[in-house]
Amino acid sequence: MERIAITANGPGEIAGWVRPLLTRLFEAQPALEVHLFLVPDDYATGREAQTVAGWFPQVHVYEGKATLRALLGAGGGVPAKMDFVQYLGGDLMHAARLARRSGAAAATYKFSRPAYRELFVRAFAIDLRNVEELAKARVHRDRIVLTGNLAIDGALMEAELPAPSTAPRDGILILPGSRRYEVEQGIPFFFTVAAAIKRVRSDVEIAFGISPFTPMEDVRQAIAGGGHPRVYAMPGRFMVEGGQAYLTDRAETVRFAVLRNALPAAKQARMVITMPGTKTIELAALGKAMLAVTPLNVAEMLAINGPLTYLNRLPVIGERLKRAVVVAAARRFTYFTQPNMDAGRALIAELRGTLTPGRVATVALERFDDRAWLEDSAQALRSLYVEHAGAARRMARGILECAA
Repeated sequence: MERIAITANGPGEIAGWVRPLLTRLFEAQPALEVHLFLVPDDYATGREAQTVAGWFPQVHVYEGKATLRALLGAGGGVPAKMDFVQYLGGDLMHAARLARRSGAAAATYKFSRPAYRELFVRAFAIDLRNVEELAKARVHRDRIVLTGNLAIDGALMEAELPAPSTAPRDGILILPGSRRYEVEQGIPFFFTVAAAIKRVRSDVEIAFGISPFTPMEDVRQAIAGGGHPRVYAMPGRFMVEGGQAYLTDRAETVRFAVLRNALPAAKQARMVITMPGTKTIELAALGKAMLAVTPLNVAEMLAINGPLTYLNRLPVIGERLKRAVVVAAARRFTYFTQPNMDAGRALIAELRGTLTPGRVATVALERFDDRAWLEDSAQALRSLYVEHAGAARRMARGILECAA
């Protein structure tokens, strides 16, 4: 029986990459021994290990100090020998270190560096552009395998689950995100957006899709806190009635269901309002029209890649410097969502910058009522990733071949 190790990091990679791959690996070999190492990540929620254990109780999951001990070869219950190491997120050095320590062959997905030219026996590519990116990173061309985007399979699998009865049928589903900033600031912000929509269109059904990585207690605290003053949001209440969670204003004049099964609910909705991230790829696979919103109102709170993410911790000038860096970086990008980047045009409507809930509500309703845009966007998004379906099965087959 093969023993496979996987390194991964935040919620997007765990849900979009790890989950569909593990599903296909265990489908092919139910007795497979899998060890998942959660590596340090500024975007992690802290609930990744618990969530994976709920999905796949047979997987050995390591985080924090346990992962560090494994990388340093300090034991801690981690097997000394692995048959194969697969990179699925985080810094490449963690997968490289684990492979060298355990004497295992290794493969990467989407990313590589010249230093690992000989280490990775296979490099799974998302698309043709990624094939060329891997080749520029000096991966041997005969080791690059065009596999597809795992997130597409993840979306298609999850969407097959039953939609909750409180899904917003022909309405709007709001996905505020799972990162700490998105929960603390996004939930009150989008709650205020939803309330503004309801004031002018009481007939529109609205619900919130909350990530499985976000504890409901965090949702309760976020809505009660009302967000940073520059988010221009209003506080509300988290309540549970008949086993169903809701967000309400303090007078209970509006009420929005809180759902865990976001993608089955999205299939029922006419449109989705979301933060940019892996979910935009998953929703694109379902052919769902979207408005992607990136508020930069408190840009100094955003996590960004690299050491500059800690700029705001500097005394006196730190927050100003961090805000300037984030805003300057945002201006360099034509699009914030991966589907728009891949298509080279705006299939998803995007809003960014210092935003008010009223402005977002107005744009959302304009898009919601634009039937031509909804249909064109849905069709173009659905066709964008159709060839990626089956990526998880192709990758699982490749891993098992290499590990045998």
